[in-house]
Amino acid sequence: MSTKVRYISEDHLITRQNRAEKEFLAAFQTEQPTFGQPKVVVNPYLINPLCALVLFTTPTPVAPTLTVHGKRYERENLTHTFKAATEHILPVLGLYEDFANTVTVSLPGGETTTLTIQTGKLPGDVCRCLNIQASLDYLGDNLMFLTPAGKNLPVAYDYKGDIRWMLTENTMFDIKRVRNGNIVTGSSRFCHMPYNCTGLIEINLLGKIYKEYRMPGNYHHDHFEMEDGNLLALTQDFFRDTVEDMCVLLDRNTGEILKTWDYRDALPMDVAGSGSQDAHDWFHNNAVWYDKRTHSLTLSGRHQDAVINLDYETGKLNWIIGDPEGWPQDMVDKYFFKPVGDLSKFDWQYEQHACVVCPNGDVMCFDNGQYRAKSKENYIENRNNFSRGVRYRIDTDKMEIEQIWQYGKERGQEFFSPYICNVEYYDEGHYMIHSGGIGREDGYAAKALGPFLNADAPNVELRSITVEEKDGVVLYQLETEGNFYRAEKLPLYHGGDNLVLGDGKLLGSLEVTEEFDTVPEAEEVFTLPSSFHNIFIEEDEDRFVFHGRFEKGTLAMLCLENEKESHNYFLNTSATWHLAMCSGAFLEKDERDIKMHVSKLGLSGVFKVKLIINDKKYQTGVTICCS
Repeated sequence: MSTKVRYISEDHLITRQNRAEKEFLAAFQTEQPTFGQPKVVVNPYLINPLCALVLFTTPTPVAPTLTVHGKRYERENLTHTFKAATEHILPVLGLYEDFANTVTVSLPGGETTTLTIQTGKLPGDVCRCLNIQASLDYLGDNLMFLTPAGKNLPVAYDYKGDIRWMLTENTMFDIKRVRNGNIVTGSSRFCHMPYNCTGLIEINLLGKIYKEYRMPGNYHHDHFEMEDGNLLALTQDFFRDTVEDMCVLLDRNTGEILKTWDYRDALPMDVAGSGSQDAHDWFHNNAVWYDKRTHSLTLSGRHQDAVINLDYETGKLNWIIGDPEGWPQDMVDKYFFKPVGDLSKFDWQYEQHACVVCPNGDVMCFDNGQYRAKSKENYIENRNNFSRGVRYRIDTDKMEIEQIWQYGKERGQEFFSPYICNVEYYDEGHYMIHSGGIGREDGYAAKALGPFLNADAPNVELRSITVEEKDGVVLYQLETEGNFYRAEKLPLYHGGDNLVLGDGKLLGSLEVTEEFDTVPEAEEVFTLPSSFHNIFIEEDEDRFVFHGRFEKGTLAMLCLENEKESHNYFLNTSATWHLAMCSGAFLEKDERDIKMHVSKLGLSGVFKVKLIINDKKYQTGVTICCS
């Protein structure tokens, strides 16, 4: 059986982290390590091998200072002072890989303890820095965090290009630091193809998950912290025929959905699509931004070549930035802007990502430029195209738009990314432009998106280039292997102590997985599926994921059965093609391999897992427990 059906059951990562924390805290209380002989726990939360905790007690409250020493000289040191206490649990962040790191802890009275913390080699699928142009004076204590767009891993690079932070979990989409110093990003847990994960997670840079916010429509692409701490998150409704066209407001404390915006109420779905649009993924929302000044949401719709703005309260459309070709004239007259200024330097954006509203109301985005036209006869080949960061000034009274800045057009195909990427506004004239989806074949911009290229082929290159420019001068450039969804510049330490103890929590809920009413007649056989089908079932606390291999067009169904009831789920084995693939983390190399997530919500009891393949119903030998 073990050669034909594989099965694993593993506690949720939050549960495993809660257990690990209790263990090192119990040891701390038992051992009572002193300042002179502190306790060191490397990778305390299991997913960041470049961090540690230093634990010790002092007779009186003192505020210790921790220093991670640089490899080369003192100016590279990372130093942080913690709050005064008698029990000290100090996060050590920014360790070098495969290195005997020197870490010093000092007290206000002048006492010091020096430790050596040895780290190992990072996994082979970590993407390395190929070239960096940066100075320590410019970057300071900041690292450049890159979030994966494939099966690579989240990493952060210092001014020399050394990896100083990483997660061994492929967390999804953007990383954003929230006001309490933690970061919010997407879960690594698969739910729906092509790249939908269970929801958002709030973690610290040690990798400790404080909360996972599960969502019935799952999470994709982007989120935004509101002033009261609640979270905007992009999602969809899987019980209808379109995706990536909704936004919700999540209660930060409970995970409850407080408000929903449905773009189908604001826009027509069958006009003016981009070159990548289809009826299913008609809008492809990849960014959200809340502007307090106008109390509105700005949203990027890749498959409309449009950045739109909605009234926060009503969800009604306020304006659209984009090429008006193909839109109904009444909408053009009411919602679109007329270009003004030096029109020889003006370009519309196409299949853009990462809209940002500047403090004065200007709108920035990453203009991917894919196709760079609305009509097929005017499409531009990737090798002749360009991508760029762009800033537009809009006048919503006169409905006029002026392009006031761009970076990237001058670099042509070298900087071209047909998907993903972002821009950041730091200050007037000071921006970051991340072209993270560069793919080349035989030295030219590839026709396909990065996830669909064979990265192992000698003529294929996947690259990511991140640039920071101030007043027209490039002050920073990082080039890495692989494609990366977005870049964010952050310091490792932020504000307080960056560690709050206590159990992490699972909040919100997944959807009830849709069942299939019609069950084909199939002869029940008491054998396992053949090894060709490569059946693998992975279970955790709130769902399980079925993996299998089928010839395209095979009739296949997953069946959960016990003495009282049965639940049946259709397995789609037909050929599929994704016009957008903003993260290839869940893609399989063999197109015959499929996977399906089944939520335990709505299920109760212990079920045998069976599998219908054409006219036979097979045992798997696996049981699933749903409480």
